[in-house]
Amino acid sequence: MTALLRLGDLVDRLNRGFALVAIALVFASCLISAGNALSRYLFDVSSNAWLEVQWQMFAGIFLLGAPYVLKVNEHVRVDLVYGSVGARAKLWIDVFGLTLFLLPVCAIMIEMSVPWFLTSFRQGEISANAGGLPVWPVKALLPLGFVLLALQGLTELVRRIAALRGAITLDTHYEKPLQ
Repeated sequence: MTALLRLGDLVDRLNRGFALVAIALVFASCLISAGNALSRYLFDVSSNAWLEVQWQMFAGIFLLGAPYVLKVNEHVRVDLVYGSVGARAKLWIDVFGLTLFLLPVCAIMIEMSVPWFLTSFRQGEISANAGGLPVWPVKALLPLGFVLLALQGLTELVRRIAALRGAITLDTHYEKPLQ
């Protein structure tokens, strides 16, 4: 169990690094959006590529940031029962949720998105829009994001099981979210 918890700490650091990339993408997307608006209204110059890169960055923000959101326990929950039960019941709900929902969905998404990305990569797929960008890089984000999410999900599952066994307390594994 100790080795798995240490491996989980490596996954945490990996996903924290990707969260920093997601933060940089938010900043870059804001700059591109403002620059595109200024060039369009001040100089009557625009490009579809600037619009496309914004949605591609949004995909990166979401897919690279989601594992870190799970890590800091700030993910969305349907809180019908969770908020009213004790700490041990919350651990069990998390174990079942991770095992029955998150990890199977990640496996399905990885299985479906890898061939989709590989086909796009081999074909050098480019957007059909005028001035369109290559789309295979953004398609690569889908399997990458779900692999990172699955790794974080496995890490959180190991932590919940360790907490149920009394080996750790989860409070020591949460950090304040990046801002």
